Amino acid sequence: MTSQKTTQTMKPATAAKKLGVYLQATPAEFQEGAVSRSELNALQADPPQWLQDLRREGPHPRPVVAARLGVSIAGLARGGVTEPLTTAQIDELKQSSPEWLRRERATQAEVRREAARIRDKHAERDAGR
Repeated sequence: MTSQKTTQTMKPATAAKKLGVYLQATPAEFQEGAVSRSELNALQADPPQWLQDLRREGPHPRPVVAARLGVSIAGLARGGVTEPLTTAQIDELKQSSPEWLRRERATQAEVRREAARIRDKHAERDAGR
C-alpha cells in the first residue's frame, strides 16, 4: 500500500487572510483558484508587486485597519468604519483624530494595561511555586 501525499490547499479567502490583504482587491486569478501551502509560502517569502502594493497602499481588511489605528475590530464598528480603508484613509483618520478614535484608543490601551497586569500577577504566582 503506497501513500501519496496530497497537496494541501486553501480557499482564496483563507490565503488572503493569512497574507493580511483584502480579498476583493487581489487579482482575479488569485480570487478564482485554490492556493496551495507552497504557493502561500512563496507569496510570503517573495511577494509579487501586486501583493507589495496591496500591503503598502490597501485597501486593507478590518484587522489591518484596526491594528494600524490602534483599536479593536469592534471599536472600528462602533466608530462606523465598516468598509476596507486605504493607507491614505487610515492616515487621514489618524490626522483628524475624531472623538470615536480617541475613545477607542483609550479603551484599547486600558485593555492592554489590564492584560499586562493579569499576566504579571500570574507570573508572580507561578514564580512563587
